[in-house]
Amino acid sequence: MELSYYPGCSLHGTGVEYDLSTRAVCEALRIELREIEDWSCCGASSAHSAGGDLALALPARNLALAAEAGRDVVVPCAACFNRLRAAQLAVAPCVEVRSLVDLLSSPEVLSRIADEVRRPLEGLSAVTYYGCLLVRPAEITGAEDVEDPRGMDSVLEALGVDLKTWSYKTHCCGGGLALPRRDVVGRLVGQIVDQARRCGADCIAAACPMCLLNLEARQVEGHDRRNSLPVLYFTELVGLALGLEEAPSWLGRHLVDPRPLLRSRGLS
Repeated sequence: MELSYYPGCSLHGTGVEYDLSTRAVCEALRIELREIEDWSCCGASSAHSAGGDLALALPARNLALAAEAGRDVVVPCAACFNRLRAAQLAVAPCVEVRSLVDLLSSPEVLSRIADEVRRPLEGLSAVTYYGCLLVRPAEITGAEDVEDPRGMDSVLEALGVDLKTWSYKTHCCGGGLALPRRDVVGRLVGQIVDQARRCGADCIAAACPMCLLNLEARQVEGHDRRNSLPVLYFTELVGLALGLEEAPSWLGRHLVDPRPLLRSRGLS
């Protein structure tokens, strides 16, 4: 399986562990990612907030580059995925844009994951957090269920994770208001984390670098980091379960260190 790969800006910055884990996991699953040459920012979230032609022109440029290669495009970042999908539907129907969650939860790849698990993550309880842009609006994302998406759930279940049921999968974390309205964001993140704890989760699994940073940063502001709930990219959990040697190196990059939790469960 060979796909064009659009990492986006965050995966080359604050979300570098998402990029590293995505590449390593896909290689282990025999999925060849070809990073789009000369890719540029897709405009999430500033351009589409401003609207106008720029909101489509920025992601469309990347799709034009992908069209030259003749491969479908896989996008890890939920915000980037949303913008590239909008451009695909509007101006570039010849290029198929897929989220990383959609790719890894497809029957073929999910079967590979189950076959390759070397260290089942039994004893680890988690909830999946999709946020807003991975599934909404459905006419853009193609999501079958915007209230209870199951893609990431099926991946974690294949790893042996004790997956908890909760109703905050797609609640907004306030990512777009992270700087101008920290009071609002703090309240939203607090609700999400509180509900995750209430349902018995040890950690939150995410698929968006903006959501993950928001969930981590708002927890540690003025609080003891040791009492914060770890938030991990779902690809990091896949890498751990597959027994990838480089997996431990990703974990130390988080604002909320997940290693004590994983050690307590015999997973690190």
